[in-house]
Amino acid sequence: MVHLQHIKISNFTNESHQTTSHNLYYQTFGQPLHSAPIILVNHALTGNSNVIGEQGWWNEIIGENKCINIEDYTIISFNILGNGFDNNAENLIENYKDYTARDIAKLFALALEELDITSLFAVIGGSVGGGIAWELAALKPRLIQHLIPIATDWKSTDWVIANCHIQDAILNNSSQPLVDARMHAMTLYRTPESLTQKFDRTKKDQGLFHIESWLNYHGTALNNRFQVAAYKLMNQVLRTIDITRDRNDFIAVASKIESDIHIITINSDLFFKADENWNTYVDLKCAKDNVHIHEIKSVHGHDAFLIEFDQIERFLSPIFASELCYSKKKHEPQVA
Repeated sequence: MVHLQHIKISNFTNESHQTTSHNLYYQTFGQPLHSAPIILVNHALTGNSNVIGEQGWWNEIIGENKCINIEDYTIISFNILGNGFDNNAENLIENYKDYTARDIAKLFALALEELDITSLFAVIGGSVGGGIAWELAALKPRLIQHLIPIATDWKSTDWVIANCHIQDAILNNSSQPLVDARMHAMTLYRTPESLTQKFDRTKKDQGLFHIESWLNYHGTALNNRFQVAAYKLMNQVLRTIDITRDRNDFIAVASKIESDIHIITINSDLFFKADENWNTYVDLKCAKDNVHIHEIKSVHGHDAFLIEFDQIERFLSPIFASELCYSKKKHEPQVA
């Protein structure tokens, strides 16, 4: 695994008006910082900064001669505060209700400043990582050339908030919180059709269906690698995505984002619904020319952004192809 680095963010005031200091951990891949266009990759709910390499969660998209070629770009990925990837219990957040998705975006922005990064070629993230990308773009509307939110939206809908509320109840009340919360979440990340296609009511043994075994496996696997405090905070971040909170309406906020916006939605997503993304696209297109939308066709639902790599590559390739990226020779950092 690429060496885990950290930045100390001192005197950070969160949205609940509490001031403290945090260590933000990150990894870089590809070209050295400031020698090539920089791409920020935001991880999903139980993910981490280990984007590529051993146990990398996006090896199919990022790497040597991949869709996002590390010979042409610098990749940076921050761990969402308190996700536990640094294995330091002191960095877990117990007062998780005091933090929001915007807090995470602010921490990312401060870390970028510490690294003297004043321009990003792209920010890309799936699910909660895409929500944080929206928050960062609203916070720093001139920072990002290409904003690429995948399987997400600029706000958590009532449906998302409802399921996060259930997740929070499980995490606080279950005798095996990580196992039970993960099993519930997996039923949201896939679709009935996906599960039928995969299992078709087959049994592992006389008393256990394969679908039950699969859910047990995912619950146990997360329990072995994650921590309850981390899951609580990630769930809280997910439920608080909203670039309009304490600001103007969506169009007023989003139209100020100078980025080319490339929304990637999933036709079968039961979590961040495709209809919501299309509404976002239509509304924003009336106020902003450089907004685009692509739809992944899949039976697999929300998790399709971790499955349908061929389709994702087809959507991303025009953005990251070397002849289409902004010229390295002419590149000048923008004022954030």
